[in-house]
Amino acid sequence: MFDFRQLRYFVAVAEELSFTRAAIRLHISQPPLSQQIQSLEQDLGVRLLERTKRQVSLTEPGRIFLEQARQILTKADDARGQVVAAAAGCGGQLRMAYTASVSFHPALPQTLLRYRQIAPNVRLLLSEMYTEPQFSALLAGQIDVGFVRGEPAHAQDARALRLSVIDREPLLLALPAGHPMAGRSSLQLAEVAGDTFVSQPRQLAATLYDQLVNLATTAGFKPLLGQQAQQINGLLALVAAGLGLALVPASVRAVRLSGVSYVALEDSDAYLLLAVACRNNDHSPALLKLLSTVAGSAIASGL
Repeated sequence: MFDFRQLRYFVAVAEELSFTRAAIRLHISQPPLSQQIQSLEQDLGVRLLERTKRQVSLTEPGRIFLEQARQILTKADDARGQVVAAAAGCGGQLRMAYTASVSFHPALPQTLLRYRQIAPNVRLLLSEMYTEPQFSALLAGQIDVGFVRGEPAHAQDARALRLSVIDREPLLLALPAGHPMAGRSSLQLAEVAGDTFVSQPRQLAATLYDQLVNLATTAGFKPLLGQQAQQINGLLALVAAGLGLALVPASVRAVRLSGVSYVALEDSDAYLLLAVACRNNDHSPALLKLLSTVAGSAIASGL
């Protein structure tokens, strides 16, 4: 079977229509060049070149083979380039997930922007996913990296995954604009112990739901839970409608919804973790470059 060297030799002769000029172009002597072309023709069982003492010309099979040889060499060069780029973390693909609340945090858009600049040939496949499903998807090999809001619930999962904390984001209380405490700069959760809270379903957003319950328990009360919404935006709409208070990450303050007031919480544990998670045994260059980008974005943002 012919090899890439024979293809390159043939293309050079076919383009120069001269063994002498082709040999000079290839930086080899003419005898081995002639031997390789003869070997190629024997392997194919056809004559590719017509040779006389004065000229070299392509046969009809030679013209067809020249076109195919060029395509093969081009594809080989492309494959080499893609492999080298992937090995350097500048090619291939990366499957990334993020929770809905991370959309408001500067870490996500800044990371994506910087990563596209330093690794423009990596194909990013993005998907929105809650934290617990992200851990399951990572362990199943369905995604490569995730922006999560908590730690794995099981020790075995925690050992298989690697978490890098980006931020411990303060939590705010979203109140209806007409609430008596809406004008406050801060408050303790115990001060609203008698109010109704709106929340996301625990089966979808366990991290924020559990944080509300834990903070309320520490403050000495059991939260009265009312209506539920699947997304943060839906929670804010319920708050604006006066249906209850909501615990939200500080970055959600960027959502200016009429009828909603944000107040900081003074409780010591009133924060929500933001971390990037991946498999412990995944050392792909594209992933490592992303993790480096996340760290760089966090430093640049002062997180």
